[in-house]
Amino acid sequence: MHRHDHPHDHAHDHAHGSHTHDHATRALKFALGLTLVVLVAEAIGGWLSNSLALLADAGHVLTDAGALALSLFVAWFSRQPANAAKTYGYLRWEILAALINGATLLGLSAWIAVEAVARLAAPEPVGGNMMLGVAIAGLLANAVAAWLLHPVHAGSLNVRGAYLHILSDLLASVGTIVAALIIRATGWLSADPLASLLTTALIVRGAWTLVRESVDVLLESTPAHIALNEVRRTLEGIQGVESVHDLHVWSVSSGVVALSAHAVVREANRNQPVLERACELMGHMGIHHVTIQIEQRDLHDNDKHVHP
Repeated sequence: MHRHDHPHDHAHDHAHGSHTHDHATRALKFALGLTLVVLVAEAIGGWLSNSLALLADAGHVLTDAGALALSLFVAWFSRQPANAAKTYGYLRWEILAALINGATLLGLSAWIAVEAVARLAAPEPVGGNMMLGVAIAGLLANAVAAWLLHPVHAGSLNVRGAYLHILSDLLASVGTIVAALIIRATGWLSADPLASLLTTALIVRGAWTLVRESVDVLLESTPAHIALNEVRRTLEGIQGVESVHDLHVWSVSSGVVALSAHAVVREANRNQPVLERACELMGHMGIHHVTIQIEQRDLHDNDKHVHP
């Protein structure tokens, strides 16, 4: 098995990754502080005003606090060094955190939908003024938290999970404000559960995407931005490579893409140039962990019990 690494590139990537990680950690800490303040305000306000939309929002905020705390823990834990038992370290903990966050959002959305349907069948009185005031305060706090997390959410499924929780609360606050204004102006109590249903529908879409992407990483699926056939054509286009088989590309964690393959190279003196060129070309495609087994004859038949 032959592996080719670029120490300078990895050192640069590690320094850049460390800076991004520190920024993300600071953003998560500030967002968690704001979220805890909103949680207390909305829980008390929802109970006093009897607003399902506000209580639903408080429920979302409670899961947000848990999601942000989990994301912070995982952001620290995933940086623990690799060892003989965990050769990739603990990078996949961030994927597990993203999966937990997404699944929690889906479960909470289902509960809110059931409660909202019950409220539609039997509307209950709602304190519109208190509902409006607390919802506006929640909107402002969630907007600040979302602003803090937005610049760093794209590079990590873990942080994106936390960001989606905050964004869901932002949407819920907007829906609650609209419902409160309608109740104040018209007295139409159904606006409260309808706002909950609309917010939940918006949340489910993002949560389902997060769950699906997390499961794809855990199943070691080919990343969506990588065209496997193009990878194969690129490798087989290298001078000296006769064919490529047992090709696998997967994500170890967010932004960490790995490749393994068997390449048939008849001329032994072409082995090193083939490896160097393969790593260079794969790097251009965003694949930096490259492992290629060089063979002078096709060993694919010997591996059928492993690769059907």
